[in-house]
Amino acid sequence: MEPIYLRIFEDIEAKILSGAWRPGDRIPREHDLVKSYGCSRMTVTKALTTLVERGLVVRKRKTGSFVASPQIDRTVMDIQDIGTEAVLAGHEHRYEILMRRVDTLGQAEARQLHGQADAEVLRIQCLHIVDGKPTAIERRIILLDAVPLARDETFASAPPAEWLLSQVPWSKAKHVIRAVSADAATARILEIKRGEPCLNLIRQTWQNDRMVTYVEITHPGDRFQFAGIFHPAEKHALRRQPHEAPP
Repeated sequence: MEPIYLRIFEDIEAKILSGAWRPGDRIPREHDLVKSYGCSRMTVTKALTTLVERGLVVRKRKTGSFVASPQIDRTVMDIQDIGTEAVLAGHEHRYEILMRRVDTLGQAEARQLHGQADAEVLRIQCLHIVDGKPTAIERRIILLDAVPLARDETFASAPPAEWLLSQVPWSKAKHVIRAVSADAATARILEIKRGEPCLNLIRQTWQNDRMVTYVEITHPGDRFQFAGIFHPAEKHALRRQPHEAPP
């Protein structure tokens, strides 16, 4: 038999995901849920806590629980495209290619990326729209010597990240996450005020020792969050390794 707390969780989740309860709507008070489900307050608290952990509900002291504004969790070390993440999280996603041109790396840019000056690249600017709201600007450089097929790719059927993941296996990636303020161009595209806080992910990937792509993805701070689960190293296992016979 399904635990009552899980039934409460699923009932509330279904109302949120179906749109019956919109962001900002108040969740029934705990004592009302206790009465409706004929259970203890502890059971209701467990269900609400699970909803909070999933990012579906926010709890405000003395005022109650409310449907959270949509946010997408991005696992920090995963290489995954925004569209896939949005769909997996139950959101609608579409994208627009705002700019696409073949260019070369300048001297300063080549030094920053540890690349070769005058190397041919494809520059792309892509806007990701989730549930009808601009959610990310993707500014990407693809090295054409590493990915020659990108020269003629229009990205009409798949956004750049998804297309790249299907074409080029990567062997190394570097991530930098930082807080930035929206400049005028970013604010205009994301439909926010200039100077508003944003999350900026810088990602660089390589295939062996050859750089494949460099991308900066900027999200409004209230529409996205990064998440990760990490485990400490198993020190005892590491100590045993020198004494183990090779397989």
